[in-house]
Amino acid sequence: MKTLLINAHPDFTNRNHFSVQLQEKFIEKVKHEFPDDELTIINLYELDIPRIEADGLLAIWNKQKSDIALNPTEAEIAKQSAALLTQFKDHHRIVISTPLHNFNITSRLKDYMDNILIARETFKYTESGSVGLMTDDYRLLLLQASGGIYTNNDRYTALDFAPNYLKEMFTNIMGFSQFDLVRAQGTDILSADQVWEHANLDLEKAFRHFYEN
Repeated sequence: MKTLLINAHPDFTNRNHFSVQLQEKFIEKVKHEFPDDELTIINLYELDIPRIEADGLLAIWNKQKSDIALNPTEAEIAKQSAALLTQFKDHHRIVISTPLHNFNITSRLKDYMDNILIARETFKYTESGSVGLMTDDYRLLLLQASGGIYTNNDRYTALDFAPNYLKEMFTNIMGFSQFDLVRAQGTDILSADQVWEHANLDLEKAFRHFYEN
């Protein structure tokens, strides 16, 4: 099984971050359980990811829609975007490792999403609404670290935007068959032992579900 692990932390080499540690725990489990499987890891903050800007993806999409030739710079950006999309579609197991930034996904992860949420590639429009095209047992596992706690049914629960956004984009829009979430939460208010007590249990359960036949 081919797995694509997407690290969305700007400081992705710093092991002090809980999301980085959570990712390492996942990698250890993959190597132990599936030593012969292919695991591809990309760090979004060391990649040149095309963005929706006037002279970026927006210009490219407008020209492609009107069948207008791209200039050399636009052609290179389009090539980069297409490569990200091809890599994404080529893996049936997608893992995203990310912290929360201001209650939401990181900016580079949003840029990445803009390169894979492509009509007629990962979803299509119909008269009755959009339909996901990635229905061949594609699955997403989200590894998320947060300073606060979002599962106490309090005012922070309504601010749990990031996992809700990703779940809906992958399952509702693109047609993924499964979404699993592992939280390392409360990192600013709990001890590390308390954080990992829950996160390790969640990871064990989600890992089995993510790879089960």
